[in-house]
Amino acid sequence: MNIIVSGASRGIGRALVLKLAEDAGNKIVAIARNAEKLEELKNESKALNAESQVFTIAYDLAQSNYSFALLPQIFKYFQEIDILVNNAGKLVKGDFASLSDADFDEAFNVNVKSVFKLSRALLTNFTKDSHIVNISSMGGVQGSSKFAGLALYSAAKGAVAVLTEAMAEELKDRGIRVNCLAYGAVQTEMLAEAFPGYQAPLSAEQMAEYTAWFALNGHRFFNGKIIPVSVSTP
Repeated sequence: MNIIVSGASRGIGRALVLKLAEDAGNKIVAIARNAEKLEELKNESKALNAESQVFTIAYDLAQSNYSFALLPQIFKYFQEIDILVNNAGKLVKGDFASLSDADFDEAFNVNVKSVFKLSRALLTNFTKDSHIVNISSMGGVQGSSKFAGLALYSAAKGAVAVLTEAMAEELKDRGIRVNCLAYGAVQTEMLAEAFPGYQAPLSAEQMAEYTAWFALNGHRFFNGKIIPVSVSTP
C-alpha cells in the first residue's frame, strides 16, 4: 500500500506511522513540520522493522504552494496513492472573547484547509478503491460535550466532519471512499495542552492500532461516515 500520513511527528500520527511500518509492503510518506522528529521517526521504524519503508517530508501544511513544493517530494517515492490520512491538527485555545481573527485563520488553515488542499492536490493520483481518512474530534461532533477555551478547535473539527460527508458524495464515482474518525480522549501532547493533568483512558499507540486497521479496511464498510472513536471525553 502507498500511504500518506500528515501530522506524523508526534502523538497518534507518529504512532500510526510506526504501526503501518510493521508491514514492509506499506510505503509510507510521513509529513510534518519538524524535520528532527521525522528523522527520529524514520530511525525508530527501521529499528522496529529493518525492511520498513518510511519516507519523511518536512513541510508546513499551512503554506499554499503544495503543487510546487510538496507534491514533487511525495512523487519521488510514489505517484499512485492508496490511503491518505489527514491527521495534521492545530490546537488553538483561548477564551472566546479574547480570540483574534488570526487565531481563527490558524485553527482553520491547519485543521480544515489542509484537508481540502492536500486531498484536492492529490485527486488524480488516488487509485481505484482508495481511502481518505480525515481525523476529527468528539469536540467537533454536534451534540457532544463542549469545553471552554476550545471553540475554534471544535468548530474546525466540526467542519472536517461535514467536509468528509461532502467529499464522499463527490468522489464516489472515482472509486475514492472518504471517512472521518472523531477521536475522544487520547493521551497525547495535544490533550495535555488542552486539559492539563487529565489522564486519558487510551494511549496514542492504542488509537493508532485502530486507525491503522480502519485506514486499511474501513472503506469496505463505510463511506461518508463520521465515526466516534471514544471511550470518554474529558
